[in-house]
Amino acid sequence: MNIPAELKYTKDHEWIKIDGDVATVGITDFAQGELGDIVYVEVETVDETLDREEVFGTVEAVKTVSDLFLPLSGEIIEFNEALEDEPEKVNTDPYGEGWMIKIKISAAAEVDDLMSDTDYKALIGA
Repeated sequence: MNIPAELKYTKDHEWIKIDGDVATVGITDFAQGELGDIVYVEVETVDETLDREEVFGTVEAVKTVSDLFLPLSGEIIEFNEALEDEPEKVNTDPYGEGWMIKIKISAAAEVDDLMSDTDYKALIGA
């Protein structure tokens, strides 16, 4: 299972890559594996400012639909539109082409609450 050390993680199985005051967010390799084949990703919150842990979208797999929770408070500034036509990128490249949104972070202190790769591995028993 792939859990890159340079990323941050949440208990909701999202990964976060921080670049200044912008964070790129997706779901982890573990999460996509648990969901199975992803057939649809819906994010209708672009240009909205949400608080940490609010639902920013959903991911639909063959057998289930799961809410996506915002890992950091901020404005959703971009959605990976490639996922509209190729949602399976979340399965094949969760940390690359399968990213979901970009956030302009509004509460930088919240970054300290995210998990390291070691913490996340402990959470999932890896």
